[in-house]
Amino acid sequence: MGLVKTEMFTNTQNSIALYAKAFGHPARVAIIQHLFKIKACVCGDLVNEIGLAQPTISQHLKELKALGLIKGTVEGTSVCYCIDKDNWTNMKALLGAFLNEDIINDSDCC
Repeated sequence: MGLVKTEMFTNTQNSIALYAKAFGHPARVAIIQHLFKIKACVCGDLVNEIGLAQPTISQHLKELKALGLIKGTVEGTSVCYCIDKDNWTNMKALLGAFLNEDIINDSDCC
């Protein structure tokens, strides 16, 4: 399989694709939903909540953090995670503009 040439696409197109990839795994969706549900930072109880092994949860948290949708702070020996409000708002605006595009042509294409 060939490499994806991301430089051929706009920053917006690449960003949309990265967000779509992040939401492409149900564990990451569940993590985000849990963070919204508790309305606070979470420190370590995601294993019980999500039902996956700690290394798996850590990998999903790493992906979400790298994308900027969550942020983490170190408290003692654990890392606490919460939604990054600014980046979440920016992501919603970007995806909202993309998802709100409508077909204007009235022709019966297919």
